[in-house]
Amino acid sequence: MTEWDIKKLRILRTLAERGTVTATAEALHMTPSAVSQQLTNLARQLGVPLLEAQGRRVRLTDAAHLVLRHAEAVFAQLERADAELAGYLAGDAGEVRIGAFSTAVPVLVVPAVAALRRTHPGVRVRVRETEAAESYELLSGGAVDLALSLAAHAPTARDPRFTRMTLLEDPLDVALPPDHPLVAAPALRLADLSGDAWIYGGSGPWQEIARTACEAAGFVPEQAHAASGWTAILAMVEAGMGVALVPRMVSSRAAGVAVRVLAHDRPTRHVVAAVRRGAESAPAVSHALTALRTVAADRGQP
Repeated sequence: MTEWDIKKLRILRTLAERGTVTATAEALHMTPSAVSQQLTNLARQLGVPLLEAQGRRVRLTDAAHLVLRHAEAVFAQLERADAELAGYLAGDAGEVRIGAFSTAVPVLVVPAVAALRRTHPGVRVRVRETEAAESYELLSGGAVDLALSLAAHAPTARDPRFTRMTLLEDPLDVALPPDHPLVAAPALRLADLSGDAWIYGGSGPWQEIARTACEAAGFVPEQAHAASGWTAILAMVEAGMGVALVPRMVSSRAAGVAVRVLAHDRPTRHVVAAVRRGAESAPAVSHALTALRTVAADRGQP
């Protein structure tokens, strides 16, 4: 029977994720030569070539991709074993590390942590604010146990490394200066604001979300100002410097601006939670997911 080495398989998986031996070595706190040696040994153990030269870099062979397809099932089963063992050893206790983007922390994570303190005081929660696009990298690398991100910037649901679930369908409202001529307009549409100056991020997920919503309404927004933080965006809107799309998670707590619901356009973003596949049955992770779902349901979301 073929000898399977879990440590070496993890190195191969990390190479597939990071793309280069150098990046793999950095992620695993190894030297590039050690990474290369381990992968050479794995290829010898399995009896198939795993890497081939591509210029000054290497690429995974078809055999390597075949190995990884089976390895993902092994990793998922090991996660389940860890989860069951944790449940056996800790009972209703344990620790869960949650990575979440900034707007999700006060709206979803903090209420969920408060609920866990009441219902499962033995569960310890550590929260880490992350960029939405980096949470899966942290999850894959083991830096967090549960990640909250935007669906638009998450791996597909078919990614074998993760179990995903939609937590929140977050509507997008439009924030207007208090003296904007359309503040009281009936049935306001995004297209009504096609001639306005717009404020949204200079790069990243929110730029794409804002532009996509406006383009679906039939126009390309003129970006007058760029900002990534909601405090800065709302301050500029309040000062009359432009208009902005704002997620309901933020607009429900906005002051100093006029917030209008876009009933006709109904733009939304989706907030998803994810864990490493198989880890969802770990007691602390399971309790945290239940608490997050409850908080989302209390907001009238799926």
